This record gives sequence, C-alpha cells and structure tokens, in this order.
Amino acid sequence: MKEKIFNSYDVFIIAILTILQFTIILDFMVLSPLGAIVMPELKITPAQFAMVVSAYAFSAGSSGLLAAGFADKFDRKKLLLFFYVGFIVGTALCAMATSYHFLLVARIVTGIFGGVIGSISFAIITDLFRMEVRGRVMGFVQMAFASSQVLGIPLGLYLAPYWGWQAPFFLIVGVSVVVGVLIVLYMKPVDAHLKIQSARNPFVHLLKTISRPDYLRGFAATILLATGGFMLMPFGSVFSVHNLGIPVDKLFLLYMITGIFSIATGPIIGKLSDTLGKYQVFVGGSLLTMIVVLIYCNLGITPLWVVVAISVIMFMGVSSRIISSSALMSAVPDPADRGAFMGINASVQQISGGIATLIAGLIVVQTPSQKLEHYDILGYVVTGAMIITMLMMYLIHKQVMRKAAPHTPVAAPVAE
Repeated sequence: MKEKIFNSYDVFIIAILTILQFTIILDFMVLSPLGAIVMPELKITPAQFAMVVSAYAFSAGSSGLLAAGFADKFDRKKLLLFFYVGFIVGTALCAMATSYHFLLVARIVTGIFGGVIGSISFAIITDLFRMEVRGRVMGFVQMAFASSQVLGIPLGLYLAPYWGWQAPFFLIVGVSVVVGVLIVLYMKPVDAHLKIQSARNPFVHLLKTISRPDYLRGFAATILLATGGFMLMPFGSVFSVHNLGIPVDKLFLLYMITGIFSIATGPIIGKLSDTLGKYQVFVGGSLLTMIVVLIYCNLGITPLWVVVAISVIMFMGVSSRIISSSALMSAVPDPADRGAFMGINASVQQISGGIATLIAGLIVVQTPSQKLEHYDILGYVVTGAMIITMLMMYLIHKQVMRKAAPHTPVAAPVAE
C-alpha cells in the first residue's frame, strides 16, 4: 500500500494556514477596487487614497522587522493568535471608518498585525514539514493569493453597491473569527524550537540574523523577487483597459479566469518542485514568465481571449517562481533563527515591493487619452530583475545543498 504523504493533522494545518493567508491577502487586495466608492463617501482625494493603500504595506514591513527579534522566543501558535487577533481588530476598524484619518489609522493597525502573520505561517510550515514535501505545502498555501484574486475584486465590487463599501471588511472579520477559533481549538503548540534557543537578547538576535552573510543572500534575492511582481501588478488593470482595449465590465472575467487556473495549477507546481527540484522549477517558471512578460508589455489592442490566455500562462510562471522560491528559501535559516529570518524576509518583501511600485510609477506615463506609455520599458526592467534573481537563487540553491545533511524539521509529522 502506498504510504500517505500527509496525515489528517497535516491536512488540517495546511488547510487552516491557507484560509488564514486568504483572509490576510484578501484584506490587502479588496480596498483598491473600492476607491471609486470610498473616495466620494469619505471625501478623500486620490493622493489620500493612495496613502491609505500604501500605509498597509509600509506599516506591515516595519512591524515585521521590529517583531523579528522576538519571533523565536514564543510558541508560534500563541504568536500567530496574538497577531491574528490584532489583524481582526484592525479590519473591524476599517469597516467602521467614517473619515480619511480614521481609515488611515485603521489600515496602519491592520498592517502592523497582518504583516507579521505570513512570516509566522511560513515558520510553522518549515518547523512541521520536511524539505522533501515542502513544495507541495507551499503550493497549497500559495493558492490563497490566487483565491483572493478570484474573489477580491469581484467581491468588493459586488457587495459595495448593496451593503456599502464596508461590507467586504465585515465579511473578512467574520471568516477570520471562525479561523481563529479553529486554531485555538485544534492547532497543537509549535514550540519545539524553544528547546534549542539560547538566552540571546531579542535585539541581539535580530542584529545577528540581519548580519549573517548566508541570510543576507536570501534577503537580497527577496528584494529582486518583489521587484518583478510589484512593478507590473499595480498598473495591470489600467494597461488592460486603455492599451489592450479590454472593456471595464470584462475585467472581472480576466481576473477570475486567471485566478481559477492559478488555484488549479498551484498544487501541481508544488509537487513538481518536490520531484524535479525547487531551483529547476524556479528557473523554468522564470524563463516562461520572462517570455510572456516581454510579449504582454508590447501588446496593442488585443482580443479578450488572447489576453486571458497570455495572463493564464504568465501567472503559471509567476506561481512557479513564488512556490519554488518560498520552499527553497525556507531551508536557508537554522531552526533557532527561523522566526526571525521569516519576519525580516517578509518585511524586506513588503518594503521593497512598495519601493518597486514607486519606481514603476516613475517609468510609466499616462497620456491625456489614458493610454500608458513606457510599459514596454517596465517589461524590460522586470525581465532584467528576473535574470539577476535566477543567479541569486542559484547561490541559495548551492548554499542549501552544501548543508551537511538533508533538512530535518524541528517536529516533523509522520504519516500514519
């Protein structure tokens, strides 16, 4: 009889972390499409709305960095619950906001707590699952991004006209409360890393984690990974409408079909990264993404079905990069440094992503006809970043391979 890869508790952990990540990402994504409703209702300017959107990313990055030194000092379950409760409170405040300043503070609070949760989740995955199956786990958890893409924009646009722009936030709060209760009741403590902890001061722990050369290579690769993703994404809908000629009322179809394919292919990509090799899948996904990005960024008026097909292929490449790099990066830190490394890594990703978005805004120019110019240059910059990232990830791949023995998790689950 074929041995089971995951037992029932493993499946629960994977499912609950996937749904948890879904609530975090959805909270981040759902505000942008609500701008046309939020701005007039709260009487805020475009510049103020941009500040509200970016406040989450920068507060998330800052809090992750500050919390990194403490990330390995506590049971990861308790740490996860602490920050998740704060995230729920922040999201509830967003739903109750009545002014620009109220909403700005609410987004900062949400970012402070929500920005740390992803790194804690990945630390839990690294603690509980051995390297040989970690690609599969990452493949399932990363489905949260695709799911939020399928539901985020349509959900916000559908609920807001009937129940107000606050409705999506109340829905996220409701789902998050259920997730939090399930974690309290059924997740076991994740504290085996405490047995190998030294008595280092949290700030000393943070500084030593930041200063280790092998960790710095990982952070550098994360900066480049974020550059590739955050440069194209903010202008995707504008480019689709004004350059590719996709009607506004068909945008949801583009996002939904692309997201559905991403959900379906995520677990497959995760399994391939375990069987073929993490770095090999990363290189394949990067090459595919570069080819499609260069085609996509140079398109003119294009039929909807062609744009959908190109988007599906491009996101398959992007998913391959995200899943394989996440699994490979998880093997970089020592068990005693996992929480700190993941926290710093998440902060670096958030902050560099925000900077990449600002740089993209300087490259792209919008004409009076609303058409974007220099989007092709953006494609070349992203492609260049991907090439350098492949070289950086090769160094990390070699670093992981040089470890004396295969990675052994702190508390590896054994299939029954």
